[in-house]
Amino acid sequence: MDRHPLQPQARLATRTSDLIGQTPLMELLTTRFGTRVLLKLEQFNPTGTAKIRMARQMLDEAEAQGRLQPGGWVIESTSGNTGMGLALLAAERGYRFTAVVDHHASKDKLRAMQAFGAELLYVNEHPGDGLATADREALAERIAAEQGAYWTEQHNNPANANGYRAVAHELEQALGTGITHLIGAVGTGGSLFGTARELRQRLPGVRVIGVEPVGSIAFGGPGAPYYQSGTGTPEGAEIGELVDYGLLDEGLKVSDAQAFNTARYIARTRALLLGGSAGGVLYQALKRAEVAPPHSTIVVLVCDGGEKYLDTVFNDDWMNERGLIDPAVGEELDALIEQLTAGMGASALHTPRAARGDAVRTMRRTAAQEVHP
Repeated sequence: MDRHPLQPQARLATRTSDLIGQTPLMELLTTRFGTRVLLKLEQFNPTGTAKIRMARQMLDEAEAQGRLQPGGWVIESTSGNTGMGLALLAAERGYRFTAVVDHHASKDKLRAMQAFGAELLYVNEHPGDGLATADREALAERIAAEQGAYWTEQHNNPANANGYRAVAHELEQALGTGITHLIGAVGTGGSLFGTARELRQRLPGVRVIGVEPVGSIAFGGPGAPYYQSGTGTPEGAEIGELVDYGLLDEGLKVSDAQAFNTARYIARTRALLLGGSAGGVLYQALKRAEVAPPHSTIVVLVCDGGEKYLDTVFNDDWMNERGLIDPAVGEELDALIEQLTAGMGASALHTPRAARGDAVRTMRRTAAQEVHP
């Protein structure tokens, strides 16, 4: 007897990497002016991040160019998300993978890389929050030169940006010509500018907005330490070749407090876990919705989810120790959403006003614990 025969058109994935792409779009907000804020939720990729798209493309192009042979050795400097993608793909394809890391990276990202069989090589000897991008890259480059590993060099590898062409195609397929704004975090520059370059070929009028942490130097201003992970260019590091100022209409900055408290606010009002830097992009996207022309469609590239930040962004103790809990951010967002949806009846965030108020009150109580533990 034939048990549950597959339909002829059914397509089964045979490798985890077959599941990359076709991530969902979620409508977060519609304003009284007809402007929509849509989230491209890249945490639905394997490893929970957009960066597996470019990790696959970097390996594909290296193999096609003969720079990576079967059984070869791959090395990369990473704050975690690129490393997870490379670790997964290395496990699939039979490569050795070494991730050069610092203690700034999320512990869950480091554990995930090890789960896929990656070797971790730390540049700073003692645990701490220090971001050591320049040191990581120098070590990866030296090992590649001296020991014959293939350094993917994500900050300057054109394959990084090429890996995001599919994002533009997915957006166009879903939204047609209606996209007016594309906004995303800028670290290597691959996700935002790789998507924007492809999208601009079909939608030349789309406005491209980059977001980096306060303290990052890609958009100018003084360098300073920051806690946002996987985004920005810290002082002392070189701005990557993929940061394409010719495609950039605006470069905005966001503080750690704005980014992280936005992520926490969205978790409590929309039941959606966003990564810390994604919280910063969303903060600026909501501010943009306030001034955008009526009937705009703002697409936010959400490059990873919040599950990897439960020990940091969503940990009250970690946030309080660094003085990052700021109820004013939630209050600002509450007021902004009320203004954007005034007269529309039920909240366009699909969250009752009382629930959003509860979220802000919770943030106030958490902040108070720092003063009165």
